[in-house]
Amino acid sequence: MGVFKYSPVDFLFICLGLVFLLLDIALDIYAVVSFYQEKDYANLGILLLLLLGSSVLVQAFSWLWYSYEDFQRQTKVEKCLSQCQLKFLHVLQLGIYFRHAGVVEISLCSSYSQIQDPEGFAVYLSHDLSMLRLIETFSESAPQLVLMLTIILQRGELDPVTVLKALGSASAIAFSVTMYHRSLRSFLPDKEKQQIISSLVYFLWNLLLISSRLAALALFASVLPCFIFAHFFCSWMFLFFCVWRSKTDFMESLCGEWLYRATVGLIWYFDWFNVVEGKTRYRTLLYHAYMLVDISLLCGLWCWKMSTEPPYFEIPPLYAVIIAVSVVAVYIIGLFFKMIYYKCYHPNLAREELKGEVTQQGQGPTRIYAWSGDETDFPMSQASNGVPDVQTDSYCESIELREDIDIDVHDRSGPSAPASDTKRCNKRMRKLAENFYS
Repeated sequence: MGVFKYSPVDFLFICLGLVFLLLDIALDIYAVVSFYQEKDYANLGILLLLLLGSSVLVQAFSWLWYSYEDFQRQTKVEKCLSQCQLKFLHVLQLGIYFRHAGVVEISLCSSYSQIQDPEGFAVYLSHDLSMLRLIETFSESAPQLVLMLTIILQRGELDPVTVLKALGSASAIAFSVTMYHRSLRSFLPDKEKQQIISSLVYFLWNLLLISSRLAALALFASVLPCFIFAHFFCSWMFLFFCVWRSKTDFMESLCGEWLYRATVGLIWYFDWFNVVEGKTRYRTLLYHAYMLVDISLLCGLWCWKMSTEPPYFEIPPLYAVIIAVSVVAVYIIGLFFKMIYYKCYHPNLAREELKGEVTQQGQGPTRIYAWSGDETDFPMSQASNGVPDVQTDSYCESIELREDIDIDVHDRSGPSAPASDTKRCNKRMRKLAENFYS
């Protein structure tokens, strides 16, 4: 079985992610201050609701994932805080920055460490981070982009604040989608590795589909601002019901699973997201058919309102029709590129072919090393060996303990095949990889 690789490109993505995150915070503060100075309290309230709601959602997932791993922390940045301090950090909405710092630390240390193959732990941490950024993208950046586009349409002018926030939100969406795809690629066997062009095509069709969806929502909200909330609530309830019927199994607690299903319903409001393993062709077709009809209705209503009751600025009916048709056409083009991706670049694999579990066949019974959470399980080679399960406190210690146990087993049971490399596996992201590649 192949091993995880943490390339300089991955480290660059982590650093860029932190830069974009800090830049987005600065733009958020700038937008809040600008709305307050302009006494635009309605948009200010919506922006604050999006910021606080998204932050609480992301911190909740981060805290739950720490709790599932018994709050075991491996990096020096994480170990500097106790469990209570870690909880307080999440209450202050700073947990995701804490994770960023841990990933940067372990990534830098892996460049100088003498331990064989230290990259697996950096990949493990970056997987959780990519999922958290994806959740933040569709709970904050995507709605913010709709808000900023709506303001631009209503005012009929390019205000610097709204333009900067729109560009910042668009950049965050594009970056998060690409980072998520790279995380999924790390579970592919070496012989099935996807080239960089696959990420480009993946990014392109997501950009087209998401852009069309956000543009349709912004057009609709610019003429019927009150009805956009009713549209979101009704759509989210329907999508949440569909997620529930899919019987997802992502989190390790009942409350966490319901939170995940509600979050997937939110993501589906903007873009498709695989949540169950197996063939999802018909579900995907139904979803995109629903989205295409919804986008067409939203654009049609905007076009009708612009031709009968222009709210703030005049647009010739012909131009309104061209804009509405173009938004729908962009979504159809995105579907075309998505078909190209799945036809030419997407590997279809069984779950056993994905990385995340290393099986060694030696003399005697099979020995399996499975990395899950913060525990490393060492099944007994023979019942008489008496080798106990070992729970490690750090990645380096786990490597040393594994070597000691392998030596002990070899001494008692005779020669056997060399132990294969074992990698820490993020079982949450592996489930997503199974959903995406199977």
